[in-house]
Formats: sequence, structure tokens, C-alpha cells
Amino acid sequence: MIQSMTGYGKAELNLTNANFTIEVRSLNSKQIDANVKMSSIYRDKEIELRKLLSEKLKRGKIELSIWRESSESNAKYTLNTELIKEYFSQIEGITNDLNLNSKDIMPSLLKMPEVLVKGEEKADDNEWDEIAKGVDTAIANILQFRLDEGKKLEEDITERINKLSTLLVEVAPFAKARIEKVKQSLAEKLAEIDTKNIDENRFEQELIYYLEKQDITEEQVRLDAHLNYFIETMKTDSPNGKKLGFIGQEIGREINTIGSKSSDAGMQKIVVQMKDELEKIKEQLLNIL
Repeated sequence: MIQSMTGYGKAELNLTNANFTIEVRSLNSKQIDANVKMSSIYRDKEIELRKLLSEKLKRGKIELSIWRESSESNAKYTLNTELIKEYFSQIEGITNDLNLNSKDIMPSLLKMPEVLVKGEEKADDNEWDEIAKGVDTAIANILQFRLDEGKKLEEDITERINKLSTLLVEVAPFAKARIEKVKQSLAEKLAEIDTKNIDENRFEQELIYYLEKQDITEEQVRLDAHLNYFIETMKTDSPNGKKLGFIGQEIGREINTIGSKSSDAGMQKIVVQMKDELEKIKEQLLNIL
């Protein structure tokens, strides 16, 4: 079963002290590339979250964001009294030297750098347990998103693979007629030259070799097998994007070989159509897990 590599999942938590919005986004990538954005108080959980994303989402450029909105702050602010005294002492010294009035300077002191000290915000273990559940929910949602998108991709790609199979059938009459045309052309050319000094056995061997080089029967058989194998692989449960890409390369090789052997305009037209369908399939494969 095909899964898309792109996706989006979301979960929201409303706890006693804070509300959380958890989002997981996934984009195309050759490997797993996980990035976590969250409050610094949960940084010790980052490795655990990266491992979880790798296990569940397998591949893609993944971004997990955990946004926290406090209903009441547990970060306390205190006055740095020693620094305030130091500021006051310096200001008082200057005002005395300049005979200035130093009264009512407290509002100014409170605006001085580092006078207010923010207390360290601490993580709540019970709160994290709920966040972890929210992360699981967001991941479940993105997995479902990937499956839904995968079904659309599978329908589109299956239609194009079937189109390639139809085009392959259409090639057969041209291929057969083409060989007959090549034989006739050779016979006409031979009639124009002196064949007395030609080694007939060697000539027959060379003629058979030439006709075999022009024959596309093997390419037709292999291409048909690759198309069937592609459909089978799409229905497997394990991530199959890379494998489908390799099969797509083999399909491309057979189509190119048929094209290189083609000398008939009608046959070349079909080959161009096949290449066009394959390019569209390759574009879709970039988005498959």
C-alpha cells in the first residue's frame, strides 16, 4: 500500500496550567530528517522525540512543534537587590558631585539592566505525560493523512502503468511490420549489388545478427514483466518508494532501448507517449514513502 511522504497532523491539549498545540509536518526527503521545536524546559525529551519520529514516520523532512500557552506563569521574578544598591550608590555619588536632587529615582532604578531576575521555569512530569499522548495523537493523524494521500497517488500511478501496458500492446503490430520492412529493404539493396563473391554462410550469419539486433521482442517481454512487478510492489505493506523508483528506472531502460531500435514514425510516436507517462510516474514517486 502506497503512503505519501508529505503530511500534516495536529493535536490540542487544554491542561490546568497551560494549553498546548502540537503539530507534525512532513515533506519529501531521501532520508529521515527530524527537527523538534519546543520550550527549552523540555529539551531533555528531544532525543526521545526524534527517535519516536524516526520509528513512526520512517522517511521525510519532519518538523514537530510543541507550542505552550500558559494560563498562569510558574516563572517567578525577583529583584536583584545587590545590583539595585550598586546602581543607587553610583547615581547618588554623581548627584552629590553635581549638586542634583536624587529623590524619587526608584522608578528609574527598576528600569536598569538585569534588575529583574526571571526564576527558572521547571517542567511538570504530569504535564509531560499529557504532552506525550498529544504527540502520539498528532503522529497518528499524520499517518492517516499519508495513507489518504497515498490512495490518490496509487490511483493516478496505476492508471499510468495501465496506459503503458496499453501502449506496449500497440507497439507490437508496428514491431512486426517493421522487421518485414527491414527484410524487404535489404533484399532490394542486395538485388542491386554483385553477390557472386559473397560468402553465403557468412552473409546469412550477418543477416540474422542484424535482424536480431533490430528485434524488440526481449524488450517487450521485460517491459511487460516490469510493469506487472511495479503493480505488485505498490500493494506491499512496507515502505516501497525507493523500490518503485528502481523499477521505474528499469522500465525507462526498456522504453529507451525500444526507442533506439525504432525506425517507424508510428512506433516512435508511441515511444514518446510512453516516455511522457513514465516521467509523470517518476514525479509522483518522489512523494512516496
